[in-house]
Amino acid sequence: MISNKANSQFRSQLKAHFFDLMTKDEQGGWSQFVEDLEAIITDSIKAQKACIYIYNKAEDAFVLISSTWNNNHPAKEELTSQDWLGLCENQTIMGTSIIAREHLDQGYRYFMPLVNHEEAYGYISVSYNLEENVVLRDLEIVGEEVSNVYLKMRSYYQSLDEEKRHERLFRVTAKFHSSMNMDDVLAEIIDTLRQLYPVFDYYLLLSHDYSSAHNLPIRELVYDSDGSNNPSAQAYLTGEFQFEESWNERQSCFYAPLKGKQGVYGVLQVVAPKTVQFVNEDINFITLLANTAGNALENARLYQQSKRLISDLQLINETTHKLNSNLRLSDTISFLSNQILHSFHAEEVGVLLFQGGNVEDYQVLQESSSFFSQDGAERLLQYITSSIGEQRDALFIGDFSVKNPSFYSPYQSIMAIPMIQTESLKGVVIVMHTLPYYFSFETFKLLQSLVHHSTLALANSMLREELERLVSTDYLTKLYSRKHLDETVHKHVGQDHNGSFIIVDIDNFKQVNDTYGHQEGDRIIVEVSNLLRREIGDKGITARWGGEELAIYLPEVDINEAYTIGEELVRKVRDYTKPRVTISCGVSYWDASSEGEVVDLFRRADRALYEAKESGKNCIKREQTMGIE
Repeated sequence: MISNKANSQFRSQLKAHFFDLMTKDEQGGWSQFVEDLEAIITDSIKAQKACIYIYNKAEDAFVLISSTWNNNHPAKEELTSQDWLGLCENQTIMGTSIIAREHLDQGYRYFMPLVNHEEAYGYISVSYNLEENVVLRDLEIVGEEVSNVYLKMRSYYQSLDEEKRHERLFRVTAKFHSSMNMDDVLAEIIDTLRQLYPVFDYYLLLSHDYSSAHNLPIRELVYDSDGSNNPSAQAYLTGEFQFEESWNERQSCFYAPLKGKQGVYGVLQVVAPKTVQFVNEDINFITLLANTAGNALENARLYQQSKRLISDLQLINETTHKLNSNLRLSDTISFLSNQILHSFHAEEVGVLLFQGGNVEDYQVLQESSSFFSQDGAERLLQYITSSIGEQRDALFIGDFSVKNPSFYSPYQSIMAIPMIQTESLKGVVIVMHTLPYYFSFETFKLLQSLVHHSTLALANSMLREELERLVSTDYLTKLYSRKHLDETVHKHVGQDHNGSFIIVDIDNFKQVNDTYGHQEGDRIIVEVSNLLRREIGDKGITARWGGEELAIYLPEVDINEAYTIGEELVRKVRDYTKPRVTISCGVSYWDASSEGEVVDLFRRADRALYEAKESGKNCIKREQTMGIE
């Protein structure tokens, strides 16, 4: 009777302690509750150590969830189902619900089952020293009461956790949909999980082309074609969550794909220590969060792609609009190079033109950056141009040293876009950077579009300058035309202080034509023209005046110096032409005090030429009077 009363009193006290624990104002969460529960167990039965083990179906073992630490009574981290069955069959203390008593070096360990509907879902392990007395009935009561309290409070905390998770999911979803920044979305995922599951570690497995300004735990996603040996790759490729157990590192990994409607954008890796298990509620919530984040990432990426596309179109539109505004070729190339340098953050930009579509005969335009004019650039340029010639397609190299290990290049990232107009290879635009994989594929496609839209403008600039050259030069002699010379003299008269004009006439040219034929006559005109061009050089402008007459304008040259130059020309034509011909020259001059018009300068030179002809030819005469304004 006394024993029953004592048992009832012990049970009542134990329930009171549990009630106080369940209703206390400040509750620190499930882990704190389990710790407080074990403390009550330890104090109520005067044990040295108490541990609670709960069955884990995934591992088919009873796993330690918490324990009051004691160096003299170390706790096992888990007990397998086989070990448990062995205890049940061989170690049960008859007449009690206590499953076993196990001898320790310095005491005993007792095992009490935690039962729900006659099925054990866990057990309590309590340890005593050798000299301590143990009331077995008290241990039974502890097992019975803890069985009820544990399940009720576990359900209560699960409800709290579920409510907290849904509240957090609502807030994070609202934040996801209010942001179009991928970094913000990823940061919110990690922040949410760290608040809800602080014992886990988190990593974002993303492709190598993603860069973040935030301090996020990002790792590169590595996967092969089938991902057969890599759970993270399987999650990425299949879009299904995966598990991985690492016995050596004593941890479990959960991989949740960041999945949107159009694809998978990465993988969330959740790492749990061995003492913490993934339960279905956690798995479902993390998967739901990952899917929500995947949709948000997809929206953010689509938004950023739209912004980038708009920016790309603006760049193409601005560039082509500028290039189509009748720029000179040099201005066109300079503008295009600057646009590429600033828009693509390139280190070197070069533009090469192919002569007649021949990739081996290329001209590096002077508007290219400094590298292309260096001696060491030639070998790399030959490699690029030959590749363009063979493939007739763009060249995109992420790491030149990997593609060509025996070929040194200071630049590892290379993009080369051919300029093709009406199926003719006009040239190539080359963009380079020293860092490998510096340019993304999107950048490469943008450069292709930019060059494609710019090629017509470049071709038009080249055609316009070619037409201008044809208009301003004589077809036969390649000297400047009379019209161009006339315009040039007018310009110099308006801005210089003085100048001289020489008219040159090939003597007896009709006789040359009659003797040697018109074709040979044309050749002699070309020969004399080339000689004059070489002798005059940069000192003046040489032009074909008409028929067998040529003209020279010498800016800032007085009549005496011009006369000396003319004498030298007369001598060299006489001495170096074959068949031998001679020339006659007339010189006129103007300065700031001159009166008259430019045409008077031409007339006076013509009169001086007439005097040279009348004086026996093969000589030079100067004007007698001058006047120009």
